[in-house]
Amino acid sequence: MKFYQYKNCSTCRKAQKFLDSRGVAYESIDITTQPPSEDELSAMLAHQNGELRKLFNTSGLQYRELGMKDRLANMSAAEAITLLSGNGKLIKRPFLLGDTLGLVGYKQADWENSI
Repeated sequence: MKFYQYKNCSTCRKAQKFLDSRGVAYESIDITTQPPSEDELSAMLAHQNGELRKLFNTSGLQYRELGMKDRLANMSAAEAITLLSGNGKLIKRPFLLGDTLGLVGYKQADWENSI
């Protein structure tokens, strides 16, 4: 599994502790320097039932600076995925993607039910 995270994110650290406590094998990747690929983002979008907003870090500075609240409603999935693949700070984190699993954000109950 690929675990995209940001080292200064406390939520990412909680998720990482959760994975470590369960002995889950993963590859840790800094989401800000190496964002998920368009294919990975498309796979995650499918795991999120096509809800684009779930992929965005809506509380982040980049989201506000780019006016994404207003822009997102008019974007196609392809446009949003291209934008996200080039800017890891726009992506909600942590971002955990495996062959049959896709979790974005960390809600312990959701992770417990999925892992």
